[in-house]
Amino acid sequence: MNKETGAGETHSHGSHPSHRIWNNEFECLPVEALRALQLKRLQNTIRHACERVPFYRERLQQANAGAEHLRSLDDLRRIPFTTKENLRDHYPYGLLAVPFDQVVRIHASSGTTGKPTVVPYSRKDLDTWSELVARFLTAGGLTERDVVQISFGYGLFTGGFGLHYGAERIGAAVIPISSGNSERQLQIMRDFGATALVCTPSYALHLCEVAREMGIAVSDLSLRYAFFGGEPWTEQVRQQIQNTFGIIATDNYGLSEVIGPGVSGECLFQNGMHIFEDHFIAEIIDPQSGEPLPVGEQGELVLTTITKEAMPVFRYRTRDICRFMPEPCACGRTFVRMTKVLGRTDDMIIVRGVNVYPSQVETALLEVEGIEPHYQIVLRKRGALDEMEVRVELEESLFTDEMKTLHAFEQKLVAHLYKRLSLTPKVTLVEPKTIERSTGKAKRVLDLRNESH
Repeated sequence: MNKETGAGETHSHGSHPSHRIWNNEFECLPVEALRALQLKRLQNTIRHACERVPFYRERLQQANAGAEHLRSLDDLRRIPFTTKENLRDHYPYGLLAVPFDQVVRIHASSGTTGKPTVVPYSRKDLDTWSELVARFLTAGGLTERDVVQISFGYGLFTGGFGLHYGAERIGAAVIPISSGNSERQLQIMRDFGATALVCTPSYALHLCEVAREMGIAVSDLSLRYAFFGGEPWTEQVRQQIQNTFGIIATDNYGLSEVIGPGVSGECLFQNGMHIFEDHFIAEIIDPQSGEPLPVGEQGELVLTTITKEAMPVFRYRTRDICRFMPEPCACGRTFVRMTKVLGRTDDMIIVRGVNVYPSQVETALLEVEGIEPHYQIVLRKRGALDEMEVRVELEESLFTDEMKTLHAFEQKLVAHLYKRLSLTPKVTLVEPKTIERSTGKAKRVLDLRNESH
C-alpha cells in the first residue's frame, strides 16, 4: 500500500487543496444513490442488532421498526430514540452486537456525570473509523507529506487515537505527544517540524500565549493546518488562531457513543462540516417535542449508525444543537453539512427567562476590541432569581489601575451583551492570564446556584 492511495481508497488530488478528496466514490455519490445506500445499510444494521442485542430486538419489535418495516428512510422515525441513559443502563457490554472475541478496542466517555458510556469496536469498526478521520483530515488539507502533532490526551477518550490512526492512514507522520506541558509541546513542534496541530481550540489559544512568552515566532514553526474538536468554538476564535499561527484551522465533530471524531468535518472552504452520510443518518429534532424539524432549522442533532458492527446506535440523541446546510459545497462533496455546534441542550443557561448558550456569550464578547478570548460564566442565586456574571480578560495594553476607566469598559460590555443576548449580566474585567487554562475542554461555566444561600 503506498502513501498516496492506500488499499481500496480513491483519491482526487486537484490543483488546489480544496479539491482534494479522500474517497471520491462515496464522498461525491449522487444523492439518490446515497439515499438508496443509506436505506440498505440501515436495514442490514437493524437486522444485525435485532439478532444480537435483546434491548434492540424488544424495543424495535414493539415499535414495528424491524428491518421488514423500514421500506423508506421516512420510516426511520418509527425507531425509538436511544439516549445516554440507555447506554449507561446496559453498562458495560449489554449493547454489544458481536461475540466478545471480535472486540479489539474499548473506549469510554469520562463518566463525570455518572457511569461512563462504554463503546467496543470490532476490527471493521476501527477500519471504518480511520477511513472517516482520513476523509476530514484530507478535506482540511492534510497529505502524506505532513507531520501531525496530536495534543489530545490518549486513553479511553476517543480523540487522540481517532486522529492518530486517521493521519497514519493518509500516510502522514504522527507525533503522539498527548496533552499537557505546553513549553515542551512548542519545543517539539518547532524541532520536529510539525505542520499540523490536533487539539482543542481553547488549548491552541493557550499555546499562542505560551509561544509569545517563550519568544517563539510564527516563522520558527512549520505549522500549516490545525484540526480542532472536543468543544464548541466561534469564528472569532478561528480567526484569532489562524492569524496568530498563520495557519488554516478546520472544525470536526464526533462523539464517543457514535464512533468518536469522524462523524463530520470541514473542508478548506470552512463553511459547515460534511456529515459522512454513507455511514450515518443524521436528523435535526425539536429538543422538547422530539419531532423532526425542517431542513435549515436549528435543533438537536440525532444520529443513527448504519455500518457500526460492535455497538450500533439508532436515533441517538446527541444533545448537541446545530442546523443542516443543504446547499451544495464548492468542494464537490454531496453530503449534507452541519453548522458548528452552538451548544448542548444541557448546557443552555436560562437566566430570568432568557435562553443563552456559552458560545453566544463568546461571540458577543469577541466583537468588542480589547477583549482576550478567555472568559468564564459564573451563575449564582440572588434570592429567588438567577444571576449571571461574566468574567473576561482584558488585553494587557488596555488593563489599567484606573477604576474609572475599567468601570467604563465594563459598562460598554454590559450594553453590548444586552444588545446581543437580551439580558444584563454582571461583567467583571480581570487581569490577563488569570482565568484558568485547560489542556483539554475549557470549563466555561461555573454554576454555583446550588451552593448559594
